[in-house]
Amino acid sequence: MHKTIIIGTGPAGLTAAIYLARANMEPLVIEGWQPGGQLTTTTEIENFPGFPEGILGSELMSNMRKQAQRFGATFRTGSVKSVDFSERPYTLDVEGIGELKAESVIISTGASAKYLGIPGEQDNIGRGVSTCATCDGFFFRGKKLIIVGGGDSAMEEAGFLTRFASEVTVVNRREELRASKIMQDRARSNEKISWNLNRTPLEVVAGEQGLQGMKVRNNETGEEELIESDGVFIAIGHTPNTGFLNGQITTDEQGYIIVKPGTSETNIPGVFACGDVQDNKYRQAITAAGSGCMAALDCERYLEEAHSLQTAVKA
Repeated sequence: MHKTIIIGTGPAGLTAAIYLARANMEPLVIEGWQPGGQLTTTTEIENFPGFPEGILGSELMSNMRKQAQRFGATFRTGSVKSVDFSERPYTLDVEGIGELKAESVIISTGASAKYLGIPGEQDNIGRGVSTCATCDGFFFRGKKLIIVGGGDSAMEEAGFLTRFASEVTVVNRREELRASKIMQDRARSNEKISWNLNRTPLEVVAGEQGLQGMKVRNNETGEEELIESDGVFIAIGHTPNTGFLNGQITTDEQGYIIVKPGTSETNIPGVFACGDVQDNKYRQAITAAGSGCMAALDCERYLEEAHSLQTAVKA
């Protein structure tokens, strides 16, 4: 029996672990097959407070993990296959570990960026391919960039990238964009944004000197061409990692966990959510860490109240 189990080891889960461990709650942290989350796939992080010279994503996550361990958090590696929140204590079935029980659970499993699945894409993540304009746009000052996508997020990120890039080319599979009219109008009025619509991405092309661009196919003519670029940003959405919950937690239409406003509380008492798994707007390391702090404090308060209630009943 564990007081608290934290699922996930991104900035949200590790922050929750630090706070709970310092409160002598002895949290058990389940880290999946990619410990540290998405930040371990990035290179240098320059917008996390406290690191004026920047820090590698993997190093930041390693430091946070060591900090949680220092105060008594325990880590085990495995993938949560299913959960049972129908009765307390709650039950987790974890691949590689087995069945675990806990008085409370913090879900910080994050959201996975959707990728195109084309050659050269995965090989160049962190080497010119990115899914976060806010995180990596700064590194492409004065460069030519491609952004793939046709929704509001793609238009917003294209506009953001023009603050740094000399030119941003929007590539979309269809001639029509899914973005709202106001977002399309804003993007089309930006002189730095050019358009390559009705094009299917085929390959991210890189050479010895770095990224060369993206090969695309004209869907109307069938002709293939190379769009030269120093960087490729993928903006086709994210998928929250909530499949293992099997509908036991209330989510929105996209699958993001819905929490009570101003808290980390889900619809199940004693089950909390933090980080990108409940945030489809900001998706930043620092906001994830902040929500991890909230989850830890909410969880600690819940456990104290539950303990007080049990003591009163026994008396």
